[in-house]
Amino acid sequence: MPKFAANLSMLFTEVPFLERFGRAAHAGFDLVECQFPYAETPEAIAAQLRKHGLTMVLHNLPAGDWEGGERGIAILPDRMEEFRRGVREAIGYAMALGVGQLNCLAGVQPEDISHQTLRKTFLDNLRFAAEALGEEGIRLLIEPVNRRDIPGFFLDTVEDAVALIEETGSSNIAVQYDLYHQQRTRGELLGTYRMNAERIGHIQLADNPGRNEPGTGEINFDHVFSALDEAGYDGVIGCEYKPRGVTEDGLGWLPQLKMAARRVG
Repeated sequence: MPKFAANLSMLFTEVPFLERFGRAAHAGFDLVECQFPYAETPEAIAAQLRKHGLTMVLHNLPAGDWEGGERGIAILPDRMEEFRRGVREAIGYAMALGVGQLNCLAGVQPEDISHQTLRKTFLDNLRFAAEALGEEGIRLLIEPVNRRDIPGFFLDTVEDAVALIEETGSSNIAVQYDLYHQQRTRGELLGTYRMNAERIGHIQLADNPGRNEPGTGEINFDHVFSALDEAGYDGVIGCEYKPRGVTEDGLGWLPQLKMAARRVG
């Protein structure tokens, strides 16, 4: 049966970040994830996890100037030292919070640097991060992101992500498979999962169009979760969507999907 994690960078944003842990627990979540925890101390976050009996399963490596529009720096040859400092910072947070997977966003490709150079930089950084994380028992993830929402994003397909992983030669890298990004890019949600299941370490969801909660768009989540269960996926599914209103008002899908998952579990 799928296990759901509330993404605290997207859900419960009506309140400050540290207050979202309690809201998530009250809404019935046992697991949480976030994009970037770095604005708070690991001690403050750990206290919230303990207080509310939550487990944090994922966060991202630092991704540059997010507010300024950057969406990762792992492909940028002039930012390699910054990337590697970020890896060390992320490991510190992960170890303090008990997080077992860290996601790396590739970034948007600049027009003045060749694809070959960007790809080589990305591979070098992935090898560095995978080794550093592996020494602490943490797995590295890479995430394909659709180019409709983020034009020029370097990595946009699961197939390219798998090819990169194979080229690194590392056994400590997996794909973060976001159903929303896959639907925006190509569809074939279940076929793509089945073809690459051994490489997929984490799944996220949002409906399409709009990136809102399940049931607001075109994806048949009852079918998707039944199929994932039948295919043997036993990992976590992160709820990384934008609620159309107050988060709790849009959570009616969750007990329904849990009930559907139990019927096939």
